[in-house]
Amino acid sequence: MYSTLLVSHSAFRWLVLGSLLFALYRGLNGWLGQKPFARLDNTIRHSTATITHIQLMIGYTLYFYSPLVSYFRAHFSEVGNQPEFRFFGWIHIVLMTLSVLLITIGSAAAKRQETDSAKFKTMTIWYAIGLLIILAAIPWPFSPLASRPYFRSF
Repeated sequence: MYSTLLVSHSAFRWLVLGSLLFALYRGLNGWLGQKPFARLDNTIRHSTATITHIQLMIGYTLYFYSPLVSYFRAHFSEVGNQPEFRFFGWIHIVLMTLSVLLITIGSAAAKRQETDSAKFKTMTIWYAIGLLIILAAIPWPFSPLASRPYFRSF
């Protein structure tokens, strides 16, 4: 189960990033182009938030099955300052939870705006902040904190 979750979480990250980038493209295009907030834009807003929630739930499940995190929790005083343990033990999960929270707030706030321009602006700003935090918290292959491959396999 653990390896399936790990591969799923790794693959799903690309859907999260793709949906956020597409939502930001639509948001900027609508906001700066003074376009109407169409039904498609509302679907993109909602779908992007839903995709991030699914990824967060996969991540939470993975977090509690992870042998690395279990070791971190059991031996915190010994490994608490080692970058990889610290990253996966609390930095990654805290930043990802924060980013999904911000995306959720942005989605809900955009939905409630009165004007189309305000909907696009709200969605764009909140989603951009969420995306920046996500990009900082992904264990990229070049990360000094925790290096992982772009794609996991079984």
